[in-house]
Amino acid sequence: MKKLIICLIVFGLAIQTQAQVETKVEKLSEVVIAATNYKYLTKVGLENTSVPVSLLEQKVASFDLVASDFYHDEFGSYIVSFYIPEGKILATYDNKGNIIRTAERFKDVKMPRNVIEAVAKQYPNWSLTKNLYLVQYYDSRNITKKYKITLENGDKRIKVVIDDDGTIL
Repeated sequence: MKKLIICLIVFGLAIQTQAQVETKVEKLSEVVIAATNYKYLTKVGLENTSVPVSLLEQKVASFDLVASDFYHDEFGSYIVSFYIPEGKILATYDNKGNIIRTAERFKDVKMPRNVIEAVAKQYPNWSLTKNLYLVQYYDSRNITKKYKITLENGDKRIKVVIDDDGTIL
């Protein structure tokens, strides 16, 4: 028992002396983070979309085309597909890695409150069964976002197209 206590005391003192060793400070090189596709993320507006949609849109924006295996300088543009179970995005990049345009399609995603309220106001006694969220982004033009919604009321079924502002088209 006496040997155990002495060993613990020696071990405790050894740890303290190890902690008092001076550390060497090294200066690291500068890291530059650049958001090359910030225009795309700004226009698609991640605050009103469902989680799977916004995660895939962020993946598209952060995709590093130049570091990919299939990149070659001489090609003018690249078409890259991104898939998740809820939908897909077909993105076209220029040879510098900037997004030129996208075509997005998602099934049965959570819709914004203003879209749900506009449909409920226009079609009261109808229940929502399916929806399809479509986005088309062009670098030099505006972005179009719309929902194709299937509504049912008993045996009747109708399809409604509405934009993300709640305007029925």
